[in-house]
Amino acid sequence: MNTNNNEQQSLAGRTGARSSKRGIFKSVALAAAVVGSSLLGAAQVQAATTWKIQSVWDAGTVGYDLFEEWANSMEQKSGGELIIKPYPAKSVAADNNGLFEAVRNGVLQGMNPFTLYWSGKIPASVFLSSYPAGPDQPHHWDIMFYSMGMLEKTREIYEKFGLFYVGPIQHDANIIHSKKPVNSLKDLEGMKMRVPGGMVAEVFQEFGVSTVSLPGSDIFPALEKGTIDAADFVGPAVNYELGFSQVTDYIMFGPPGVMSIYQPVDLMDLTVNLRAWNALDPELQQLVEDEVRNYSQKHYLTIQARNIEAMKKFKADGSTVTRLSQADMEEFRKAAIPIWFNWAGKNEDARAILDIQLEYMMNETVGYLEPEDIEGM
Repeated sequence: MNTNNNEQQSLAGRTGARSSKRGIFKSVALAAAVVGSSLLGAAQVQAATTWKIQSVWDAGTVGYDLFEEWANSMEQKSGGELIIKPYPAKSVAADNNGLFEAVRNGVLQGMNPFTLYWSGKIPASVFLSSYPAGPDQPHHWDIMFYSMGMLEKTREIYEKFGLFYVGPIQHDANIIHSKKPVNSLKDLEGMKMRVPGGMVAEVFQEFGVSTVSLPGSDIFPALEKGTIDAADFVGPAVNYELGFSQVTDYIMFGPPGVMSIYQPVDLMDLTVNLRAWNALDPELQQLVEDEVRNYSQKHYLTIQARNIEAMKKFKADGSTVTRLSQADMEEFRKAAIPIWFNWAGKNEDARAILDIQLEYMMNETVGYLEPEDIEGM
């Protein structure tokens, strides 16, 4: 009996020891799992990509508010993999030239500019946003970019500068605010006007306008001091926020249904540093592309709704709308077409983009041009 008791006690002791060891192993394994999970979580946080992106919108405008909202939404939409820190105009790069170089050099990972700003660096960019008497409906541009190969060609051009053109962002028409009424193209003669430069400036010069280039933040003081007679900038919503009704009395539109004959679809875009783009996982790249298209629609529609309200405010402040005629529009187109081809002749890239657009404008579904309109050019 004693022998059996001793054996049973010995067996119980060995069993208890094994149970104790198993408990220790389980504790160690659990601790390792917790540590591993923590390390994995830390790795995931460290793996998040952060982009600094500067817009050309001034802080406090509806344009910047929309951009900031979109940028901040990307962290959640990407599951924490991409964080975009938005910056308003001049906050990192002080001017447009500095913005372009800051993105090329990686000081900023991206920018939200008006595409036309790069006409001096990338001649093709004059054809990547609406130009005088060119395609004048937002859907025209979406069709050319997304259905006719213009997006792929644009990316090919931008890559030469170390940049990746993610996609166009629909904004609005540009309009002109002036101190005196403009009821016809003849009324432009002798006026000193702020315009964005490039092709737009050259066409207005054909009608006797003295053009100057100023950043958006400098327009109000120039109008206030009388150093310029008129200024083009964006649409009613933002221009009202910038105080243009306080320093001008008139707003120049095109014929009924046409806000602008010279920049009716002033496209913005999202452009990022090429190295930063290539560092993204392909699925994340696709998310960014998709979200830029979504943002484009929201940006455009929100601005249009704000325009309607802004025009009521302009009218209440005493601003008067003047309109050019359909005949003025045709005259403007005749002056613009030779200038299109001058810019297209600057390099092969500019010509390639215009070729896509000519194919579209001459198609009978659009019917903007006839062969005789460009004969000999």
